[in-house]
Amino acid sequence: MDKKAMYKLTYGLFVLTSASEGTESGCIINTAGQVTSSPNRISITVNKANFTHDLVARSGLFNVSVLSEEAVFETFRHFGFQSGRSTDKFSGYTDCARSANGLYYITAGTNSYISAAVEQAVDLGSHTMFLASVNDMEVLSNVPSATYAYYQSSIKPAPEPSASGQKSAWRCSVCGYLYEGDDLPEDFICPLCKHPASDFEKITS
Repeated sequence: MDKKAMYKLTYGLFVLTSASEGTESGCIINTAGQVTSSPNRISITVNKANFTHDLVARSGLFNVSVLSEEAVFETFRHFGFQSGRSTDKFSGYTDCARSANGLYYITAGTNSYISAAVEQAVDLGSHTMFLASVNDMEVLSNVPSATYAYYQSSIKPAPEPSASGQKSAWRCSVCGYLYEGDDLPEDFICPLCKHPASDFEKITS
């Protein structure tokens, strides 16, 4: 079995936001899509390790902000590389606004947002799939949506050369995320798909 076939799947990139009992947070996800048009429903799949997962599960409400090709790496770092359990991601963060459901959506580097209410949750082991009805949505710009391939080629900083002059990195065999460096920490968790260090392979260029 060639796990690299997974790299051929197309992925969008999104900021998922939710709130529960006065606590707000957001995270990066790469699985969101329309499942029916009448009634209008979407599904998202979220790793249970994400704090935002728990907020969605408790409140039953969420927003999906669709990242565009104008998104900057700082947005991914801010929402993907730190945990909402220890960091208030909206403290001092100004590139956001509230939708009719009272939740934040991201206004910079996004081309739309969708507000939804959970109808069904499906336990997938490490992840939960939330099937939700769409309550509101708005187009913010006509800039194309950022795919994962575009993120890798045009948003994410290039790896620095190692001492040997080669660029060393570790690639997630599940989603393709690249971690730059000669050594990958044993407790490293992929910030996009939340898979462990054991699912990474070393590559050099």
